[in-house]
Amino acid sequence: MATNKKDNKIPVYSLDSFVQNASQQNYFRVEPFDANRHFQVAYPHRHDFYEVLFLHTGKGLHIIDSHAYEIKPPCVFFLSPGQAHKLELSKDIEGYIFLFTTEFYALFDFNKNKLLEFPFFFSVEQSNPPLYIHNPTDSMFLKELFIRGCFESNTASHSMEVTHTILQLILLTCNQLYSKNITTHAPPKSQIIVKKFFLALEETYIYNYNIEFYAQQLSITANHLSQIIKQITGKSAGSIIQEKRLVEIKRLLLHTDMNVGQIAEHLHFNDISYMTKFFKKYMNITPLHYREKELKNADNK
Repeated sequence: MATNKKDNKIPVYSLDSFVQNASQQNYFRVEPFDANRHFQVAYPHRHDFYEVLFLHTGKGLHIIDSHAYEIKPPCVFFLSPGQAHKLELSKDIEGYIFLFTTEFYALFDFNKNKLLEFPFFFSVEQSNPPLYIHNPTDSMFLKELFIRGCFESNTASHSMEVTHTILQLILLTCNQLYSKNITTHAPPKSQIIVKKFFLALEETYIYNYNIEFYAQQLSITANHLSQIIKQITGKSAGSIIQEKRLVEIKRLLLHTDMNVGQIAEHLHFNDISYMTKFFKKYMNITPLHYREKELKNADNK
């Protein structure tokens, strides 16, 4: 169940917020998903874990970062740690949700880059289109996997290895179907580097806007990192970092009660004037006027 009350920050939830069984704490949760879920969460919010949401009934809208996607079941949505999202659901929405941490996935998979190899996590296109499933057989297979995952995780003698295998089957099946709609000529290694850059940016964007910092984190030169990012995304590393700052300003303006000065301080701008000039350079409007305009548009819908 969601609450729309504004706060001074977009909340970040850990898996502890959703897990009732202490034995599963900090690892995973798989369960049915409907409009009557009893967890109190604020929208929009972020996670520090991964989410796979399979919906087979209902309709609505799923807003992930700055992109809005229509819910057209059967479909699967994927969320990476740090992404902000908001769900607008019909009362008849039904499906299943699998939440898991990086640590859980790493327990039984020794390829530390495996999660980053999936196209739907930390997308190099910086968008998160859902997987719309057209074949009833594929939809039924995924549904059965989620049902089995729910059963396994709720048994007294549940096996994390079996649950991990179920998750792996879900991800591999989705990857097979998802990849049919994606064409890329970029080398896999280069894509992993870009995804690691996105991950590092998501984790430290408040404090670090310097390409040299991220290159050091990835153990490559700043020039090499810039070249790879340009090759894969068509954008410069600097422009991606600036876009991240801009997105965060917009999120805080629209979804919190923080004033412009508080936002500037939170995002480590030198002062209000600098942040206002930065925002106006890209949006052709001041932060305050942007907030007023967008909130007015929302009220008129």
